[in-house]
Amino acid sequence: MNIILFEDSTYRNQLKPLTLTRPIGNLRVGILTINEKWEKRLKAKVSFLTEAYLQKKFAYHTVKENIYINASFLPTTGFERLLRSLSFGECIKFGEEVVAYASDRFGDFDTEKVKVLKDKDAHVLRMLPDLFHQNRTEIAYDFALITKGRLSQKISDPYTKVYSANNIFIEKGANFKACILNAEEGPIYIGKDAVIQEGAVVIGPAAICEKSMVAFGARIRPNTTLGPVSRVGGEVGNTVFYGFSNKAHDGFLGNSYIGEWCNLGANTNNSNLKNDYKEVKLYNYDQEALVKTEELFCGTFMGDFTKAGISTMFNTGTVVGVCSNVFGAGFQEKFVPSFTWGGKSEGYSPYRFDKAKEVINATMGRREMQLSTEDENILLHILEDKKTQI
Repeated sequence: MNIILFEDSTYRNQLKPLTLTRPIGNLRVGILTINEKWEKRLKAKVSFLTEAYLQKKFAYHTVKENIYINASFLPTTGFERLLRSLSFGECIKFGEEVVAYASDRFGDFDTEKVKVLKDKDAHVLRMLPDLFHQNRTEIAYDFALITKGRLSQKISDPYTKVYSANNIFIEKGANFKACILNAEEGPIYIGKDAVIQEGAVVIGPAAICEKSMVAFGARIRPNTTLGPVSRVGGEVGNTVFYGFSNKAHDGFLGNSYIGEWCNLGANTNNSNLKNDYKEVKLYNYDQEALVKTEELFCGTFMGDFTKAGISTMFNTGTVVGVCSNVFGAGFQEKFVPSFTWGGKSEGYSPYRFDKAKEVINATMGRREMQLSTEDENILLHILEDKKTQI
């Protein structure tokens, strides 16, 4: 079975800045990325049909018989069952939306041969808040998928307090001491070589992925994912760290999504609730304006390679683009474009590409990695595209 994840252009724009540097199908929600979910469920090769500037890094592989899947629609048992029953030329729809079809080429299917995806089986990412809304369910789905038929490592530390141990899965090499793991309300997944330091509290549903670290005294509230090789301290809830990102010190982060290779300085905080309890507005790349979200709780969405200085404060419903360096007193603007340097009180200015690249390579060098040619070209495209919109 050859799976190709395609995108709705409106959804893609509305999920920026996270999709500036990757296809929708490579977003992490729950424990796994969307493509990893499909690969594990269908035991199939998965590729991406996305924007041209991303296509070299995220390959598109087609054969004579493919299943094209709208990447915004997450795997569910009902959706998977429909996919497995698809005949060549048939499609699946949710209302008027094309969700999937079997074909030899993109966009070619029989509009008269339609299977219908039910409401209960349609878990969709259309807007940025959907990323934290879906995280609770996705942690549970991925937990069941990853742990099926496997045995967890045993909890041997006598000073670690555990609630609902049967709802906790620990991979080899995970290390924790004198912490609290409470899985009464949802599963806790602790990845290979992950570390949970003394005094930390983790409340499920939660995922601490491979080689990630929960700092001592941290409070990891429900519906939180720490992607691979992330370091997180302070208080965090309803939030996804994509991977290779740090918030190692105190400070609150809620109802948020932090991209890859980001760093939040000590005592960085965000607001996820307005003090007048009114609906949160959020910058929408598709409409290029602040748009009502129907959300009461909504935090910060940060693109890849962005950093926040010590004691940075992000307002309710803040969007920060790719490759920015934000710092200074007071609350930041609710929208900070990509390649921005500075803060609201000091003023914002363009972040030079050569300087940004130097900082990125210094950051990645600490993990014995460097910016790839493909990633550098992606960032250059984002920078040039930003210039054309000014």
